Amino acid sequence: MLALLELLGRRWALRILWELRLEPATFQALHARCDYMSTSVLSQRLGELRDAQLVEKDQPGRYRLTEPGSRLLARLDGMDEWTQEWARQLGRPTVDQGPLSG
Repeated sequence: MLALLELLGRRWALRILWELRLEPATFQALHARCDYMSTSVLSQRLGELRDAQLVEKDQPGRYRLTEPGSRLLARLDGMDEWTQEWARQLGRPTVDQGPLSG
C-alpha cells in the first residue's frame, strides 16, 4: 500500500490517471489536458505509471489505462464520496468532478 501511495503522491501522477479515465490520449494530447506540465515530468510520470502497470501504450501510440489502472480509479470513487461529505461537514463548497476534484 505504501508503494502505491508513494507513486500516486508524486506530482501529476493522479492527474494523468484521471485524464486517461475516459479515453486514450497521445503524449501531446495528454500534455494539453494536464495544463501543459513540463514534458520531462510527463514523460517521467508516464514511465513510472507504465512500470507500475497502471498505464500502457497501445499500437497507435496512445496512452491508456490498463485494467488495474481502471480498477484503481473505480476504487477512488469511494474516496471522492467521502471527501465531498467531509467538505460539506466543514462548511466548504464542493465540486462534483470525480475523485481528483479535491
